[in-house]
Amino acid sequence: MILVRQILQMFLLGGLGFALYKGKKITPEGSRTLGNILIYAALPAVIINGFLVERTDEHLWGILYSAVAAAILLLLSAGVSRACFRKDPIAAFAGAFSNPGFFGVPLILATAGQGAVFYVASFIAFLNVGQWTYGVSLLTGQPIRQGFQPKKLIRAPFMIAILVGLFLFLTQMPLPSVVTGCLSTVASLNTPLAMFTVGVYLAQTDIRRMFRRVSNYLVAAVRLLAVPVLSALLLSLLPAEMMDMKMALLLATACPVGSNVAVYAQLHGKDFSYAVETVVISTLFSILTIPAIVWIAQQVW
Repeated sequence: MILVRQILQMFLLGGLGFALYKGKKITPEGSRTLGNILIYAALPAVIINGFLVERTDEHLWGILYSAVAAAILLLLSAGVSRACFRKDPIAAFAGAFSNPGFFGVPLILATAGQGAVFYVASFIAFLNVGQWTYGVSLLTGQPIRQGFQPKKLIRAPFMIAILVGLFLFLTQMPLPSVVTGCLSTVASLNTPLAMFTVGVYLAQTDIRRMFRRVSNYLVAAVRLLAVPVLSALLLSLLPAEMMDMKMALLLATACPVGSNVAVYAQLHGKDFSYAVETVVISTLFSILTIPAIVWIAQQVW
């Protein structure tokens, strides 16, 4: 029930974003500003907060196991999506990459607590690397190596946040309460701003066309059902005492299509509207699929 309530609250926030855009209170330029606040402030604060835990052997092994598991789960996701959408690069991109930072973190906080966010840092890092390399390769048809830019990667906000978080975790450097309080406040902006952005996307979408396009439902099925179910089976191989990590990674894989598919589609001159539709449709259906996937996993694990 906590998970369902959290998702419903997120959808209400999305509806508010929709209404604000339709009422001309948020402009297209304003929506880009919201995106910048998310990328450069809110999400980094969430990631750094996730690393502010005690350095124990359990956490040290946990970050190693979670990194390996995240890499395997993302490879699985990309493989399944590519197999299903060989002739549709936008669908292949959308099916491969979820939205763990903006959508998954609030759900992880609600179900497993702040400490579990620690376990999705590697997932978020690998996912963004995958989007910049494999995702761009799908959209452009160019080899992956052409899209890999190490200097750009190391300067990315999420990567800086992970490096800062790792430093704080490994050194256990104490932070003044005013700093941790500021981090928590900025991190709390993550969910409302992310859902406002989804609402703005929806407000710019031809809703009738979106619901008539069959491929949107196929992408949602792969992103919300096929990938999470297979991920849950793989995660079941991990020991029961790693439940927080398993649940955090499962929620990361069960999230709807990441909004970056629209960003990259627009950047590379592809069908931006179609990319937005995959985000919106999968987000709508996730209110049913995420609680179902979590319940199934709990029965299996």
